[in-house]
Amino acid sequence: MQFSKFGEKFNRYSGITQLMDDLNEGLSTPGAIMLGGGNPATIPAMHDYFHQASAKLLASGELVAALGNYDGPQGKDSFLKALAKLLRETYGWEISEKNISLTNGSQSAFFYLFNLLAGKQVDGSHKKIMLPIAPEYIGYNDAGLDDDIFISYRPDIEMLDNRLFKYHVDFSKLEIDSSVAAICVSRPTNPTGNVLTDAEIAKLDKLARDNDIPLIIDNAYGTPFPNIIFEEVKPFWNSNTILCMSLSKLGLPGVRCGIVIANEEITQALTNLNGIISLAPGSFGPAIVKQMIDSGDLLTLSETVIKPFYKEKSEFAVALLQESISDNRFKIHKPEGAMFLWLWFDELPITTMELYDRLKARGVLVVPGEYFFFGLEQDWQHAHQCLRMNYVQDEAKMRAGIQIIAEEVEKAYANP
Repeated sequence: MQFSKFGEKFNRYSGITQLMDDLNEGLSTPGAIMLGGGNPATIPAMHDYFHQASAKLLASGELVAALGNYDGPQGKDSFLKALAKLLRETYGWEISEKNISLTNGSQSAFFYLFNLLAGKQVDGSHKKIMLPIAPEYIGYNDAGLDDDIFISYRPDIEMLDNRLFKYHVDFSKLEIDSSVAAICVSRPTNPTGNVLTDAEIAKLDKLARDNDIPLIIDNAYGTPFPNIIFEEVKPFWNSNTILCMSLSKLGLPGVRCGIVIANEEITQALTNLNGIISLAPGSFGPAIVKQMIDSGDLLTLSETVIKPFYKEKSEFAVALLQESISDNRFKIHKPEGAMFLWLWFDELPITTMELYDRLKARGVLVVPGEYFFFGLEQDWQHAHQCLRMNYVQDEAKMRAGIQIIAEEVEKAYANP
């Protein structure tokens, strides 16, 4: 069969496809230890809450209404108004429902945004998305209709105590010219759990404004919800910011609901895209979370249930890794948020792609670091020494999986 140019590009087997295939395999294969994907943890208190919330929606007739009717292409009106009111009254943001649009998952939102802004322009020029710090989210890499739409930069690496380290934006290296369409960062960063400081965000905002381009912040794990963020930072938005959020990490990945908060021009463009590509975003997730907003539970549960759950899991996994792998060449990025640990095996004599294969053969699924360093002008050895590991499994699986990782790393260092 002859595919179009579009078909040839999106028929490729990509890193994000492998990640989701592994996620499905890990969930469906008995005995597999799933330390790779981004499926949120099952938090008992949140599970019970969603069960009760769904029952209320069913009893009131709102569930059937949500499932039996299309929303508009911008998303459920009542949810947009409630969320705008919450953010306006809590943080003083000058927004209304005209600044918010929904998509069928944040992955769809980034596909829309990147192709609205980057790639081939009407004047024939080619623009790119700047990623000021690599590594960055694997799901961005293949989202462009055109190839080569990203440029990224190596971070500064700060070495910390207890075999921890932290990435920082190296502002001295960033270069913006007319070929840059937007700046994009995830906060907390997927895959590393790095949280850009308020000062770094302020500098990026100024850089974007000075060059008349938007700052896109992927806030899927961030504050104010789901608040899987362990540093004291402020929620950030202004009229030049495109803030992308999600209901997935609240514990609702199956509802596929992304949220984009931006100026009205971006909102209208995303609304038009929704109408053409998917008619309308889904209704069930917004119906549940509208109820959470009305009851005052959304921000409270994020702060008092979701955040502490992940913080405890993260601390347990870090301690277990440091106990299991004694080699001083092994380091962990300081866990500041999200649901991953970023493992660095300095001087590893094999690539982490090969390490991934060895671990998978033993039933442990992780994500090799090579996929996260797209957009760099030159290859970087560091990119072949890192792994992303999900830390949300139960204690028994975490112990078993980390023990296998420790064994395979020790073998690789001793006899590659």
